[in-house]
Amino acid sequence: MKTLLTGATGFLGSAVLRQLVEDGRNVRVLARPNGDRRNIEKVDCEVLEGDLNDIPSLQMAVAGCDALFHVAADYRIWTPNPSELYRTNDFGTVELFRAAAAAGIERMVYTSSVATLGIHSDGTPSNEATPVSRSDMVGHYKRSKFDAETSVMSLISKEHLPIVIVNPSTPIGPRDVKPTPTGRIIVEAAAGRMPAFVDTGLNVVHVDDVALGHLQAFKSGAIGERYILGGEDLSLKQILAEVAEIVGRKPPVISLPRAPLFPFAYLSEVIARLRGGTEPMLTVDGLRMSKKRMYFSSAKAQKMLGYVTRPATEALRDAVEWFTSNGYVK
Repeated sequence: MKTLLTGATGFLGSAVLRQLVEDGRNVRVLARPNGDRRNIEKVDCEVLEGDLNDIPSLQMAVAGCDALFHVAADYRIWTPNPSELYRTNDFGTVELFRAAAAAGIERMVYTSSVATLGIHSDGTPSNEATPVSRSDMVGHYKRSKFDAETSVMSLISKEHLPIVIVNPSTPIGPRDVKPTPTGRIIVEAAAGRMPAFVDTGLNVVHVDDVALGHLQAFKSGAIGERYILGGEDLSLKQILAEVAEIVGRKPPVISLPRAPLFPFAYLSEVIARLRGGTEPMLTVDGLRMSKKRMYFSSAKAQKMLGYVTRPATEALRDAVEWFTSNGYVK
């Protein structure tokens, strides 16, 4: 039998793919016809072309599989067409899981995000039980993932689908080909183009540790439960200082207030629209999100799944080395 994996050409999905192959699994990946396939070129897997918005391709993808890891998502903090986020992240997710259930797949893992979870205003690490509502979601990406997770929970409770949910924090490391929003920060910092920062924080984790957490959730997770797959809580100042040390630069010391940055964020988005929709470095939603430190506890996954992580400094070093060796840092 086969294991179906979505998102394998992306950053986190490519790490999950390598964990599944290392575990001895026969893996089929669903890949868009014109997508960037550098992350799967040298991995032994079956490639089936399709799209989360193409239901017939989903039905073909699940045929003959007994396990599903749904890692794919449209991860953009800003987009000129927000409806695309909801169509892929929510509608596409529901259709994939329903197709998988119809095909008889008996075990599924859904990659949600800590973006769907509540955040404490005082910087205290949040967990799976921290209160949250849709009104707490800042921006279309977070809302689309919140809607998707809500839909998945409904599939579990009402249609009895065998799904385990994982909520990764901020993965970093090798193979971030796009790169992700956090990857872009690391690239800019490594190149010496981030002389200042805002007062915020992230939970940083090595992408390969999150990938192993997916496999642990598949093997040991309880259906209907959520597991945060995070690492270390670091302020943005600490992250930039660590990157500066890795590349031998002086760390930035200027802390900027948010309010004066909003006009520049609005302008950046206008320019991005005029230039064809490429996501700008500075966005309005990104600034709004930065008002709270996005810190999380992985205690539940550690206790129930045996989840462990390496130091965040190692994850940052691996990310910088990969970006540098692949020509991103110039």
